[in-house]
Amino acid sequence: MINLIKLVVGVSSLEELAERQLLPTNQRMHAATGKMLPVVHTRTFPKQAEELLQGGSLYRVIAGLILCRQRLVDIVSEVRADGTNGTLLFLDPTIIRVEARALRAFQGWRYLRPADAPPDLSGTTGHNSLPPALQKELALLGL
Repeated sequence: MINLIKLVVGVSSLEELAERQLLPTNQRMHAATGKMLPVVHTRTFPKQAEELLQGGSLYRVIAGLILCRQRLVDIVSEVRADGTNGTLLFLDPTIIRVEARALRAFQGWRYLRPADAPPDLSGTTGHNSLPPALQKELALLGL
């Protein structure tokens, strides 16, 4: 099992991410389940897709912090309206908060080994209830 990590562009909080995922443009019907699920569009198809679908998650970087993850349900190739190839990452709609961890910006997505992934949080107390900018400063200070 392996995970992916990807930046969330134009979103400043987990609440905003949750709202965006409810928009029709950010959901697709998943053929196997018959349910509307949140999707993330990406250009390249992961070579380790099989390992990702064995319990892997998509970790999300918001405002320079890894803040949450969502379980990967499926990875599907698509042909976009302009004729180019792309990939849809189908996600479980449940957003799981993780221990905030600072991360520099990068393009696209990266693989994330389970040993390198931040742990899940059981609640929303402590640093993780603070604004993202303050969480980032505390994470950079190692607090």
